Amino acid sequence: MTTLPTPRIPDPMDAPPLRWGILGTGWIAERFIDTLHKNTRQRLVAVGSRTESRGKRFADRFEAERAYGSYEALVEDADVDIVYVATPHSEHRDNALMAIEAGKPVLVEKAFARTFAEANEIVEAAGAAGVALMEAMWTRFLPHMDVVRQLLEVGALGEIETVFADHGQWFEQNESSRLFAPELAGGAMLDLGVYPVSFVNFVLGAPALAAALGSRAFTGVDRQISAVLGEFPDHPHAQALISTTLAARTPTVAHISGDKARIEIPGPFYGPGQISFITRDGEVAVSERPQIEDHGGLCYEAAHFATMVAEGRTESELMPHDDTLAVMATMDELVEEGLA
Repeated sequence: MTTLPTPRIPDPMDAPPLRWGILGTGWIAERFIDTLHKNTRQRLVAVGSRTESRGKRFADRFEAERAYGSYEALVEDADVDIVYVATPHSEHRDNALMAIEAGKPVLVEKAFARTFAEANEIVEAAGAAGVALMEAMWTRFLPHMDVVRQLLEVGALGEIETVFADHGQWFEQNESSRLFAPELAGGAMLDLGVYPVSFVNFVLGAPALAAALGSRAFTGVDRQISAVLGEFPDHPHAQALISTTLAARTPTVAHISGDKARIEIPGPFYGPGQISFITRDGEVAVSERPQIEDHGGLCYEAAHFATMVAEGRTESELMPHDDTLAVMATMDELVEEGLA
């Protein structure tokens, strides 16, 4: 009987309590702060919004001490230990650079920026300032992904042949929606496709070859992109298949197949869940059910970053800057080729 490894992810309650400031008050901001308060000892102390009234409503809801009508005022708050950037992709570069210039450790929501060039600028600025920086790719910090990580580390799957991941959601075609707005860096790849691309990077590293097909939404942003990735330096025979779309709710599953065994991750693979480990002979082992479900899983990345900052580290070993940059470079290439 195959026994799966135990996740090594610390209890989020064990992370040193720090004081957080947030830029943006949208959907992801609400979910992040909700689990921050429920599942960690971290606390939101200040909110930055383009309008003070919106910031105050958010601050009142989550019992933050202060609300500001500008992002500049938030990053200058001396009582803020960490800045979380939860604005649209189009604002990430400017917001992250603003926080870095103020000397604040900054957690930037995925996708990290609009392009590789913007992402690289942020990483270089943080390096020059000696400021902690991390992409908020929450999947990397979830317990079931650490089970996958350990299985990969010991070569339990053998030589990896194929990796597959998809992420598609259905959205009403509304030109006022951020997802369809070119000026807000809308499109399937940055919002949804970042998960399959980052998953492939997690398993195989960065590809040297990418071939994509795509189509445009009615506003011109990428509606759908499917791709084959290959020529991974450490996995010479491996290929990866990914897909993303704004126009259909897909299974959002992932699997990794090697010559000894495979891992199957049901949808949504990028959130808290279970994995199945299936040997070549058909033996099956299933990981434990998650104790924290749905977007509550955002607490793990928050706890990891708080621990990192408290320990004086500037880069995460689970989501290193090189991985963030490699994912951005791959997405640039896929969008360019898919929409050519």
